Amino acid sequence: MTLPATPATDRPTGRPSPATGTVELPPEWRRRLVVIGCGYLGATHAACMAELGHEVLGVEVDPARLAALQAGRVPFHEPGLAELLARHVASGRLRFTDSYAEAGAFGDVHFVCVGTPQRGDSLGADTSHVEAAVASLAPHLDRPALVVGKSTVPVGTAASLAATLAALSPAPDEVDLAWSPEFLREGFAIADTLRPDRVVVGVASERAEKLLRELYAPQVDAGCPLVVTDLATAELVKVAANAFLATKISFVNAVSEVCEAAGADVVDLAEALGHDARIGHRFLRAGIGFGGGCLPKDIRAFVHRAGELGVEDTMSFLRQVDAINQRQRQRVVQLSTALLGGSVTRTRIAVWGAAFKPDSDDVRDSPALSIAGRLHLRGATVTVHDPAAGGTARAAYPTLTYADSPLEACRDADLLLHLTEWSDYREVDVAAVGRVVRRKQLLDGRNALDAALWREHGFTVRGMGRRP
Repeated sequence: MTLPATPATDRPTGRPSPATGTVELPPEWRRRLVVIGCGYLGATHAACMAELGHEVLGVEVDPARLAALQAGRVPFHEPGLAELLARHVASGRLRFTDSYAEAGAFGDVHFVCVGTPQRGDSLGADTSHVEAAVASLAPHLDRPALVVGKSTVPVGTAASLAATLAALSPAPDEVDLAWSPEFLREGFAIADTLRPDRVVVGVASERAEKLLRELYAPQVDAGCPLVVTDLATAELVKVAANAFLATKISFVNAVSEVCEAAGADVVDLAEALGHDARIGHRFLRAGIGFGGGCLPKDIRAFVHRAGELGVEDTMSFLRQVDAINQRQRQRVVQLSTALLGGSVTRTRIAVWGAAFKPDSDDVRDSPALSIAGRLHLRGATVTVHDPAAGGTARAAYPTLTYADSPLEACRDADLLLHLTEWSDYREVDVAAVGRVVRRKQLLDGRNALDAALWREHGFTVRGMGRRP
């Protein structure tokens, strides 16, 4: 159920942060927080909790990442996070360690933010890192403490972890477990942490609920809905949300193929659909599909867990959602091959974009790199540019060629593929591109460039589900 904000008489009052406008908690409401796992989710959560006024200790077992964080550096790209983290490391409000003993002695609340990648032997989520984190922390919890899971896990994981805490903690009656899933969008992670569109907490005790209400008071008092529920429901919220978004994306991509076959235009169609308040415009843009470390593996894990619970048939449609998403990548390869006369062998292809989405250097399950790699395997020379993900892309696909600028990537190209919708590419001088390519051909895999402008400069332009 959605609960009201903290009663006015109990609300904390504080001053707005000069950096973000977020209201810091007064001293009596501040806590000593531990964040276990300081990758994308954990580092963001740690820095934002420090911004609210809490003392924060991050636990990171990867030596290279730990060293970077201790030096106040963020080892990945997220707008605004580097400055936020460096400021609070410098102030002493945010520290990092690899010691669970130190974490247990320090923290009142322990957030578990470790990854749950897809398992190597099935479609299920690998929860071993979550289990190891809780098992490592539990023996050091010898006083009242709250452990809060934020990782995306299969439903039922929290109940198992609660049993681990009860078995391994020296003070099992004083340690609670709660679940509060994250809803961060890469590129908007700070805003989504400090000013979320909802906060969900799954609790099994009034003690845990009270403490979480205090921690989330700044967000709730700013108008954010607080949904308090049980552990299982809280676990399901994140995967259900991702499954819904993935379904919406795959739906419009499937319709885009029908549009191509019928001579219709999916952009106009989506515009008309989006005006229906029940549907909306967001996530209704046809393109090359979704990627990243969340949506693909979460929908697969959802189907897998449903099967373990004996209700796989009811989630089987998500297999088709996944298949449509993968098909979009092959469609780009097919369209590219057609534009190049039936074969990509010995052609030069420029690719704009490597990250799975703009404002990120994350190339996990990136549709852009998957397409680039497939074209390279078919004999094309593929040159990739990305404003932020050049390093991560090169590590993942070292056989591709990488350029330092959009124009350099296009030099002598027979075809330009626009595959990640960075604003940088909308601002490129089209005439300059026309002067360096060998053939003026553009395939806009994101339907985000001004097709009319490119055609004015002599380019043949194709989009996904668009009229030629």
